Amino acid sequence: QVQLVESGGGLVQPGESLRLSCAASGVPFNYRAFAWYRQVPGKQREWVASISTVAIATYADSVRGRFTISRDNAKNTIYLQMNSLKPEDTAVYFCYEIGSNSWGQGTQVTVSS
Repeated sequence: QVQLVESGGGLVQPGESLRLSCAASGVPFNYRAFAWYRQVPGKQREWVASISTVAIATYADSVRGRFTISRDNAKNTIYLQMNSLKPEDTAVYFCYEIGSNSWGQGTQVTVSS
């Protein structure tokens, strides 16, 4: 059974940075692609970034140039480095494993002064 456990969320001020982590188990990590999504209450879940099995990254226009998705195959972990955070980045961030359509439980990111 696939398990995805996010961590690293928190409260930061505009312009600051956070790094989210997603630890994966129950999946052949090296051979799977992953993504980060985010969701604000009352709105649809929004795609943020994806990373392929060979670490090719793609980004939503709203975060390109500020966020970086990466993977560490030795640690079975996906990361989302978020820089220059804005209040509109406030959301619950979810890790997603594409092959099994599996989601993590989410981690809250709040950007506020």
